[in-house]
Amino acid sequence: MTGARILVVDDEPANTLLLTRILGAAGYRNVASTNEADEALEWFCAATRDGVPFDLVCSDLHMPRVSGLELIERVRAELDEDDFLPVLVITADLTPAAEEECLRRGASDFVTKPFKKTQIRLRVANLLRTRHLQAALREHNERLETAVRERTADLEDARQDVLERLASAAEYRDYTTGQHTQRVGQLAGLLAEQLGCDPTTVELVRRAAPLHDVGKIAIPDHILLKPGPLTSREFAQMQEHVEAGSRLLARGRSDLMAMAETIARTHHERWDGSGYPLGLIGDAIPLEGQVVAVADVFDTLVNERPYKRAWPVARAVDEIRRQRDRWFSPLLVDAFMAVLEANPDLVTLLERSVSREHADREQAAQRG
Repeated sequence: MTGARILVVDDEPANTLLLTRILGAAGYRNVASTNEADEALEWFCAATRDGVPFDLVCSDLHMPRVSGLELIERVRAELDEDDFLPVLVITADLTPAAEEECLRRGASDFVTKPFKKTQIRLRVANLLRTRHLQAALREHNERLETAVRERTADLEDARQDVLERLASAAEYRDYTTGQHTQRVGQLAGLLAEQLGCDPTTVELVRRAAPLHDVGKIAIPDHILLKPGPLTSREFAQMQEHVEAGSRLLARGRSDLMAMAETIARTHHERWDGSGYPLGLIGDAIPLEGQVVAVADVFDTLVNERPYKRAWPVARAVDEIRRQRDRWFSPLLVDAFMAVLEANPDLVTLLERSVSREHADREQAAQRG
């Protein structure tokens, strides 16, 4: 405690000299004193700004130009809301009304003049001890908050890892390496951003989009992997992956799971109402479902599947444009074109990713 920084303010030089001597005799080495309240305020502000704040202010109540009450109030204004700074008021005129006003402005304790050395020593020691304990408590709370944030981040990372693996699991069965889900997530996030969604929503879309086809886990291999067109009965079974994915993701308690469920349920709806499973029309389709529909269709077109060869990127872009007002809303098609224009490297990266995926598939076929 003896290293605490103490500021003594009194318009009577004899009082400041006496207080300084008492505090020095008690072992306090960093005591600054002045007879001018405005000068004390300048010192206090400078010390706070420089990162070496005072730990205690001892102030008279009645002073010219700047009163003790005003000094207390202006000192408090320089502090953070949770920063405890003890203020010891030393005055010869402490009426109940003055005491109440001092406490309202932020005073911590009082000593009446004439005072005794023991009074000063005990009050100063107690106030500094309180400040020390308050600082220790705040530091402890900050450490706890940091630990909670780190733990929460770890849990979130673990949950996201599980969701990503779940999304990839469905794609592995479809002769891909799971890169489709990653590309859909990336493009969906860019589309949401282009549409003016807030950063939190953009991030949710980016992370939830890869789960759009998780329901394919429930589809039999002879349908999912059939090398050719599906019969009407087989197509009806394939459509069941929407409901399966929705059930799998339902009742999630996080915003991420809620959005993933919505995407899984609505990403096969079409703007003109010809989609499934609900036949929703226009803006009845949730925006996140519309966004993922565009991203999913585009990536599926440029990627090889058991039932089709990969399309050139330019042809796939033309197809997205052709489906304006049919499969996709005009707003989404415009956003898609704007994203491609604003991200010229996206097409190149996509082509490389699809090429690597094709090579991986060929190697797997040779090994198998």
